[in-house]
Parts: sequence; C-alpha cells; structure tokens
Amino acid sequence: MSGGSQKRRFLSPSRISELVWDSEREESVASSESTSDEEGDFKDEPRVSHLQPDRPTSSGQASSSAPDGFQTGSGQQWIRPSAPQRSVAHTFTGSPRGKRSSEASHLDDSSSPLSVFLLYFAEIITLLVVETNRYYHDHLDRIDEGPSPLPDVTEAEMLVFLAITIQMGHCIRDKLTDYWSRAENYHTNFYSNAMKRDRFFHILRFLHFTDNKNEPDMTDENSDRLWKMRHLFDILNQKFRKFYNPSEHLAVDEVIVKYKGRVIFRQYIPKKHKRFGIKIYKLCDETGYTYNMTVYLGRDRRRTAQHLTATHATVSELTENIQGRCHKLYMDNYFSSPDLFDDLATKKIYCCGTVRPNRKGMPQ
Repeated sequence: MSGGSQKRRFLSPSRISELVWDSEREESVASSESTSDEEGDFKDEPRVSHLQPDRPTSSGQASSSAPDGFQTGSGQQWIRPSAPQRSVAHTFTGSPRGKRSSEASHLDDSSSPLSVFLLYFAEIITLLVVETNRYYHDHLDRIDEGPSPLPDVTEAEMLVFLAITIQMGHCIRDKLTDYWSRAENYHTNFYSNAMKRDRFFHILRFLHFTDNKNEPDMTDENSDRLWKMRHLFDILNQKFRKFYNPSEHLAVDEVIVKYKGRVIFRQYIPKKHKRFGIKIYKLCDETGYTYNMTVYLGRDRRRTAQHLTATHATVSELTENIQGRCHKLYMDNYFSSPDLFDDLATKKIYCCGTVRPNRKGMPQ
C-alpha cells in the first residue's frame, strides 16, 4: 500500500449474529419453496423445522418470541425443554451390584481381608495340598532308594507357603536362600519364624495343580494347552461368578500377565509395558471386579469351524453367563464388529465400542 496504512473495519458480534441468522433464514425459505411442489396432499401439514435462536437486534438483545429450548435475553444458550424424557429402551433386569447374600451371608463390613480371601481360595488351597502330596508320592515310587519320606503337606502349611510367596514380592532378594540368610544386611525374622527353609523348598519343588496322569495328547490340535492349571483356573472363574453380582455396565479387554518362563502360548508384544507374558481376556464391571476370564492359548481351530472370528468367539464365551439381563457391554475396536453386536443383541446384551472401518460387515 502506498501512503499511510489503510484502516481495517471489524464487525461487531451483534452484526455477525444478524448476518448468520439472515443467511440461515434465506436457506430455509429457499428449501421450503423448492419442496412445496413435491409435497402434494401434505402441503397443508405443519412442517417441523430445526430450532433456531431468536434473531438478535442491533442492540444485541434477543426478541421475545423465543422458541422452546432457548433462553431469552442476551444469551443464546440452549437448555433442555421441560417435556417428559423417553425411558431407557432396554431396562436392566439383573440383580443389584454387590455380593450375593445367599452365598456370602457370613460376610459384612467388619469381615477381615483374610475371610474374603478364603472365600475364593479355600478350595484352591485344598487342591494344592492334594496334588502336591500326590506328586511327592509318585516321586517316591519312581526312585528305588532315597531318603525317608517326609510328612505330607497340610492346608495350614500351604497357606503359610502362599503368604511367604506373596511377601517375597514386596522384598526382592538375589536368591531364594537370601530370605533365610542370617547376614546382617539380609536377615528378616518373618521368613524363619513362619516356615523353615528346607520345608519351604520341599513344597516349592513338588508344588502341583493337577494329576500328571491327565496329560492330554499334545499332538492333537484340539488338546488343552492349559491342562496343568485348568482345575485351578476353573475354580477361580466359578468363585468369581458365585459370590458377586456384576453391575449393569461391563467391559471386555485384554491384560498381559508378566511371565518369562518357557510356555508355548507366551506372548511377545513390543508395544506393551510388559512385553513378555500371558494374555488373558477379562470381563469386568464398572468397579473393576473380574467376573469372568479366559487365557489366550494361540489359534483355536475349533472356533474357525464354527465360522466365528477369534474375537467374536472370545466375547461370546466371556458373556455366556450374563445373557438375558440387558447388560451394557463396552469394548475397543479389537473386539467390536457388526456381527458380534447383532449376535449379542439377540441375547439381550447391548454393546458400545470403537470400530475399525475395514472390519467385515461395516457399511461403506
């Protein structure tokens, strides 16, 4: 520009509102005129138009003829009309969230954490005692000459063994023997007072979860890869469902349990914080309570024969005990698909989740 700078002109907020309102009004009039000839016998019926805020005057004030849902005055904030709202389409019919009084009637707010723990793990402790002693006696039968048999493990000893194992996770040492070391920098009275070192190592050596005679034929493609811990896993799932009523809102997701041992279904996911571990699919309610879970054991050809995707079969397996109660299920795009949502809707389980555009069955 030559000479002095040219003065810029700015529109006031009230003038901008007037221009926007005029343009919307012209568009609505033009659209109504273009469709008036196509309405036929219905041209005398009242039209339903979009709610519009009142046209502001030059002073910035709205006119008095404001439609329902808009505040009059200088503000143009939309408010909910006073008309009665629609009821929920699918009312939840399950039991209220919380413990089942018939199954856990002896528990109350004053119950200790140990009482709750034993409610879920008492049967598991019995299983560990039976199978550990069985495996020890099988070991004695295999050897011709050896040391004199040690007494069988009792349930009290197994409970102490589990307590020591849990405590070890809060006090990391280089070796297991360091927990019973009398060195000044290692010595802790808890471990030696709870159980002798040799007894702990005896239980650890023969710890077992099932009878080895139940080993399946691993050459069979349908064999259970979790057979070593199948009984323990089924007991946990049974207890989760037995003592608690889940809430209306549930979620399905995957978790990685850190594990660096040698097992065929161990997963390596570099993007996860725990890169090596065992993948578990879980069904949880809004409080985080695990209601059901299943371990990912690799490709399952039985699901392929049923014409179901792996994620579809997994979610169907996790939700088989909550059908018919109008639960609301949430998931991410790893699980969600139109076929899964339609299938669960027939079982009165209504889903919500993010989606992948290239998922089979998604509309263009």
